[in-house]
Formats: sequence, C-alpha cells, structure tokens
Amino acid sequence: MKRTLPVVLLSSLMSVAIAGGAISAAEAASPSAKPGNSAALDAAIAGSTRDPRNVARDQYRHPRETLTFFGVSPQQTVIEITPGAGWYSEILAPYLKDGGHYVAAVPDDAIAGQPQYRYDLNKTLRGKFAGNAAVYGTPDVRVFDPKAPNFGPAGSADTVLTFRNAHNWVSDGTAEAYFKAFHDVLKPGGTLGVVDHRAKPGADLEAQKKSGYLTEALVIQLAQGAGFVLEEKSEINANAKDTTDHPNGVWTLPPVNRHDAADDAKYKAIGESDRMTLRFRKAK
Repeated sequence: MKRTLPVVLLSSLMSVAIAGGAISAAEAASPSAKPGNSAALDAAIAGSTRDPRNVARDQYRHPRETLTFFGVSPQQTVIEITPGAGWYSEILAPYLKDGGHYVAAVPDDAIAGQPQYRYDLNKTLRGKFAGNAAVYGTPDVRVFDPKAPNFGPAGSADTVLTFRNAHNWVSDGTAEAYFKAFHDVLKPGGTLGVVDHRAKPGADLEAQKKSGYLTEALVIQLAQGAGFVLEEKSEINANAKDTTDHPNGVWTLPPVNRHDAADDAKYKAIGESDRMTLRFRKAK
C-alpha cells in the first residue's frame, strides 16, 4: 500500500528545509520539483558567460525551479519557442550540449514584413552562439513561419518550452496554430511548459490582448484544444505585488519599464509580472 506523509508533518518538514537553506521558497511552491541533474543545472545557471543583466533577473524568473518543475534533463531534445535574445538559451544550451539537443525556434528571417525586432533578436541570438561551441555546443536555430508554425518532424521533441510568448499569439490570432504545432512536434508523453503573464480570472479577451496578461483559463483551453492534458500548475513565478492593472499593461513593469521616470521606484518595487507556470502532457 502506498504511504503518504500527513499534511501537517509534510508542511513541518518543508518549513525546516526552507529555514535550513536546503531548498528555496520557490521550490517549495512546486510540489513536483525533480531534484535530479540539479548539479548540472546549477552549473549552467552559474555560468560565467551569462549576461549579468540576465543574471539580475533570476530573482523574477526562477530558472532553476522553473526548469526543474518542467522536468528538463540534460539528455532531452528541448525546443524553446521564440527565445528572443537568448535569456533561457544561455542556460539551456550549455545544460543540453553534451547529452541532449537544444533547438531555438525563431521566426523565419526570410519572410518580409515582420516587426523589425524579430530580425534584430534573431541576429543577436545567432551572434551569441557563433564561435562559442565550447559553451553552447551546436544549438539548432530553427526557423518557422509565424502564420503557419511548424517546429520540426512529428514526435521529435521531449519538451517544448515557451516563456512570455502566448499573449502575442493570442493578440495575433494564431494561438491555436501554435499549440497544435507544439502537440505535433512532441513525442508521445512529451511535456509542454508554459510561462506567461497572468490576468485576473474572468478578464475580458480584448482586455487581455491590450494588457499582455492572459487568464490561466484561456491558456489551458488553448492547450487542451490541441490535445494536451494539464498535469500541474505552479506558483514558482507568482508575484502578489502585481495588480495587473497598469496604464501600459504588462509593459509598464520591469524589464520594459514603459512609464514616466517619476514612477520608476513604484514599479521597481513591484518587480516583474505575476506569471502562471503550467505543465502539460501529450498523451502516450
């Protein structure tokens, strides 16, 4: 018979572990945290080649706890969707370079008429990897059509990760196509990890598009519509200070800081956005 610890005892043990420094508070918020490969992940996070500006944001993005919650291991093929300038690439590529495979899926530069920032970010990402095989290995920068996304051969990836992107797809009306493409590229039993800015429950769709905050219900609906099963939620990236009702949406907050200089201290005190962290599974 399977034995479980009483909730009171488990809570007491967790409190002792946190107080003693054995685990972080963010890890404690993740009941399915998998400590395997933690030394390799810690080494990647502590890497001296990470941009100091990116390291400064660890307090908001919790990379160790987040990747552990998603179950990322060094032997996997991991596709990160639109990694931007490479915040997570700086961690994932070194972590996967010896036994796994890191794929950075980016909008195809050959497609004209896209926002200029996409071309600029792709250039920055490729520049980061160029000539740095000792650090990053040989990551695959894989292009796709944002209007008809395809991320590679069917059933070829262990994990697909997307950080702070889904709100863009909802705004563009392409979210369903993205989630279907995630499902297609994953192996049976594969993981989809989603982090995004979290709106208050019941927020109007148009308000979500304008603010950059999405409800968990909408993201779950999109994933389930593509065939995924919601396995677990985590509060790893929650921020109770974020009221989500800022004049310029989520972009009011760091790191964008689209606000008057006089309000800098106010928004710095809030920090980065309140974020959902959702783990989905493709059926075996």
